[in-house]
Amino acid sequence: MKKIISFLLLIAIVLTACNSKPTEKKKTGKVAVVVSTLNNPWFVFLAETAAAKAKALGYEAKIFDSQNNTALESDHFENIIVAGFDAILFNSTDADGSVANVLKAKDAGIPVFCMDREINSLNAATSQILSDSYSGAVAIGKYFTQTLNKKGNYVEILGLVGDNNTWARSKGFHSVVDNYKEFKMVAQQNADFDQNKAMEVMESILQAHPDIDGVFCGNDGMALGAYQALLAAGKADKVKVFGFDGAEDVITSIGENKVAATGMQFPKVMAETAAQYADEYIKGRRDFPQKVPVAVELVTAKNINNYIAYGKK
Repeated sequence: MKKIISFLLLIAIVLTACNSKPTEKKKTGKVAVVVSTLNNPWFVFLAETAAAKAKALGYEAKIFDSQNNTALESDHFENIIVAGFDAILFNSTDADGSVANVLKAKDAGIPVFCMDREINSLNAATSQILSDSYSGAVAIGKYFTQTLNKKGNYVEILGLVGDNNTWARSKGFHSVVDNYKEFKMVAQQNADFDQNKAMEVMESILQAHPDIDGVFCGNDGMALGAYQALLAAGKADKVKVFGFDGAEDVITSIGENKVAATGMQFPKVMAETAAQYADEYIKGRRDFPQKVPVAVELVTAKNINNYIAYGKK
């Protein structure tokens, strides 16, 4: 009887082995993070946060630097499509020029989730998670007028002309300041969101317009560049500088009364929302909002203790 039972157990084991399928290794999804530039700490933080969130959700993540070049961005998209990435977390180089790249990804079945920078299309990206730059600049405009007692000569330094954030911030600022007739904008020039360019632009402007009271810059990098030029000219204690972003160096500078104020964006919110949406898309969700606004908060010396770089404490 024992021999019969042993024989039957042996047969059962053999049959189970024959019928079982080899264990298949689960494929790890891949998420691409494409950013306009890594030559700016704010975008480095955005990219690294997006990649970290994607990895935490179980994906491989790779960062691509477009170096503010739409042609290089196009190369990245082509490589991403060929490599079979599952989703793209995207910070564009140009609101119009980047649309074609996003449409290529869409045609290849790869969803694109925009972070911070908008593209001018409502049917290309799966969703766009964007700072409310206009409202943030309105708040800065109000504080600007209060700080300068509703009068004075001022300069505006713009970012990239192809970025919608540049014009949203400028329009929001002017929607307030232009109501005060004793303000005069003596110069308006772009510096491409670059600190060194902004310093050079400010140096040039000061030669033509030495008597100014304030400078509004479209991002914090340019605010720091403008401040450096003012410092070198011996005017840093007389001219109020205003930025936009919430970058680490400017948060420190506000605490030291070097920069008057900035608009705090929340790149962590945008990056992590984009990564979360990508995960949900890959798992089957399709009903995403086309645009998700993220509020911008005014940071001044009065409330600086509530903030750290790129967010709240």
